[in-house]
Amino acid sequence: MATATSGVVQVKAEVASTVSTSLPLVRLTFSSPVSASQLPALHVTPALPTSWQQLSPTMVQATPSGAPSVAGNYRITIPTALSCNGSCAIRTSRTVSTALTVSILWQEQLLAELNYLPVSFTPTTPTTSLVAPTTGTFTWRFPQLTSLLASQWTPGTPSVILQGALMRFQDVNHLPTTGLLDSATWDALTRAATNDVVDPAPWNYVNVSETLPESLTLYINGAPTFHTLVNTGIPQAPSTQGTFPVYLRYTSQTMRGTNPDGTTYNDAGIPWVSYFHGGEALHGYIRASYGFPQSLGCVEMPFASANAVWPHTPIGTLVTVRP
Repeated sequence: MATATSGVVQVKAEVASTVSTSLPLVRLTFSSPVSASQLPALHVTPALPTSWQQLSPTMVQATPSGAPSVAGNYRITIPTALSCNGSCAIRTSRTVSTALTVSILWQEQLLAELNYLPVSFTPTTPTTSLVAPTTGTFTWRFPQLTSLLASQWTPGTPSVILQGALMRFQDVNHLPTTGLLDSATWDALTRAATNDVVDPAPWNYVNVSETLPESLTLYINGAPTFHTLVNTGIPQAPSTQGTFPVYLRYTSQTMRGTNPDGTTYNDAGIPWVSYFHGGEALHGYIRASYGFPQSLGCVEMPFASANAVWPHTPIGTLVTVRP
């Protein structure tokens, strides 16, 4: 192929609006033939490795060849003219900004590989690349939980299961537990995947049944390991049914609020509290009996039961309240 050997080459550029590691980031069209091997590396800040691909004698494109370092904005130096004499140097340039998009599927693959999800991921072709999401299959790790959670899991779709996994990962890595992907979380996630730093704890799950007698079952790595009678919300203040991640915890707390009849309560020393939806929490509470609606939306249980459950409900643990 004929290539530019000397002189000034004018450049027109197309820049992707978002960074996708499997798609071209920049496409350059030259006023005369230029070989990809003549070009300097594309300058991207923060650093993002790219490689040039020859599309025609006068067209090349740059595609990311390494894992992005952050989930955020990138600044790219785009040549508008080159000086070519064997190799090409940038004569004039402009700087553009674009953003990284990390697909939900990609997040799920990495979190699954690190044991933060109740599913595992097997790539179609074995790979250690973090450049982009790969094709493969998700498989439920814990058969006993499939019937309880499968309806809430579709790969590549936002879910409370993914939210809980991100919160758990953020908590382990001392990051704000938002359940949303941000720059710091993506940095930590790619580092963990690179170094195979898996979740140091088992994957736990709490299932609360409002079928009388009301009960709670704690699953540790898919195995039912603890069962207790509980009390959920009365008709005037019912517990919210659904699945939610634990977002706040206390070993002991004073709970204050208003009863349905307008009176107030101020209960000190409520032990082993794990909030999972608004003001609704798993916690200990002294009652004469358990197994039927008595609370104002929380899931109450005997002190000893709450003490047994609390260590296994770190931030991000999923709690389901079902009929």
